[in-house]
Amino acid sequence: MSATTTVSTDEQRVVDRVAHLLATHDPTSTDARAFLGAQFDAGLAWVHFPEGHGGLGLSRKLQPLINERLRAAGAPNLVARNPIGYGMAAPTILTHGSEDQKARYLRPLFTCEHIWCQLFSEPGAGSDVAGLTTRAVRDGEEWIVNGQKVWTTLAHTSSYGMLLARTDSEAEKHRGLTYFVADMHAAGVEVRPLRQMTGDAEFNEVYLTDVRIPDRERLSDVGAGWSGAITTLMNERVSIGGSVGGQGSGAIGSALALWEKSTTRTPVQRAQLASLWIEAEALRLTSMRAAANAVAGTPGPEGSTSKLHFAELNKRIYEFCVDLLGPEGMLYDSYEMRRPDDAGGFGGIPARYFLRSRANSIEGGTSEIMRNILGERVLGLPGEPRTDKGRPWSEVARN
Repeated sequence: MSATTTVSTDEQRVVDRVAHLLATHDPTSTDARAFLGAQFDAGLAWVHFPEGHGGLGLSRKLQPLINERLRAAGAPNLVARNPIGYGMAAPTILTHGSEDQKARYLRPLFTCEHIWCQLFSEPGAGSDVAGLTTRAVRDGEEWIVNGQKVWTTLAHTSSYGMLLARTDSEAEKHRGLTYFVADMHAAGVEVRPLRQMTGDAEFNEVYLTDVRIPDRERLSDVGAGWSGAITTLMNERVSIGGSVGGQGSGAIGSALALWEKSTTRTPVQRAQLASLWIEAEALRLTSMRAAANAVAGTPGPEGSTSKLHFAELNKRIYEFCVDLLGPEGMLYDSYEMRRPDDAGGFGGIPARYFLRSRANSIEGGTSEIMRNILGERVLGLPGEPRTDKGRPWSEVARN
C-alpha cells in the first residue's frame, strides 16, 4: 500500500469517526463534559496517542482536521481552561506514567473535570529549573515535600500539579530530581495569587509544607525526574508557539479586525500590517510543517523555534494595535484584581492583550533560553560554560 493511500485511509477513518461523534452527540444539546468524554472515547482527543488513551495511534497532523470539523459544528473547546493539562500533563503522563496513572488521569483531564498546573519554577530556579530547592524525603510509601513554587498558571483552579522536587542533594543537579503528581487539595498546599499588570492573577505562588505524596504518584524513577521534565518543557513550547489555526487567525486576526474599524489608518501603518501578516503566515506554515513531520513522543528543538517567533511576533502585533488606536490606546477598562478561570482568554480592549503579551517571552522558557537552545541544538554552536558539571548539587553556589 502506498504512503498516499495510507494517508487517505487514515484521513477517512478520522472523518468517519468525527461524523459518528457528531451524529450521536449533538454538540448544541450535549453537556460539554459528556461530549468531550465521548470525543476521548472515540480516539479524537489526541489522535497520535494510542487507542484506549484518547487517540488512534495516527499522525499528529490529523488533529487540526478533527479540531476544524468539531469547531465548525459548535463542539466545546475548553483548551483555555486547562492549557497545562492538554499541552503538557497529557503527553508527560502518556510517556512516563504507569498504566494505572494513564487510566486515572487522561480522560478526566481531557473533559476538564481535573485542571492541571506545573510546579517547576521557583524564586531561585526559573530559567535554571534543575537548580530547584524543593525537597522530597521518603517516608515509607510516601514522600514528604517542602518548598515553594512560583509563576504557577491556574494553580487556584487546579486539581493536580506536575511537581519536580529534589530527592538527592549529593547527586548532580539534573540527576537528583524526581517527578511526582501532586494533589493540589492535599493538606499543606497553599496557593497565593500573583497579580499581573493586567490586573489578572492567573499566575500564583504555591507553598508546600509537609505535603504527603504517595509513592505510587511518582512519574519517574527516583532521581530520574529530569527526563520527565524535558518531556514537559518540550511539549510546553510546542503548545505555546506551535498551535496551528486558520489563516489570519490569532493575534494577527485581531489586528486585521482593528484595521477594518480604524478611521485614522495611514499608508505606513498599512505597510506595517502587511509585514506583520507575512510573518504570522510564515509562522503558521512553519508550525504546520513541524506538525506534519512530528511523530509521537517528545518534540525536538523545533518547538523552540515556533515558541520564540510566536512570543516576539505577538508583542509586535499588539504594539501595532495600540499604535493604531492612537490616544484611545492608552485607555484601560480596569486594573481591579481578577482571578480568571482560563489562561490568556482576554476580552475587551487591545491594551489588555498588549499588556498580557509581555508574558509570552517569559512563560514556557524565556526568549533568551530559546535562543540558547536553537544555537546549541540546531546550529551546533558551543554551549555556555558550566561550573556545576560533575559536582553534587549540595556544593553548587546558589543565590
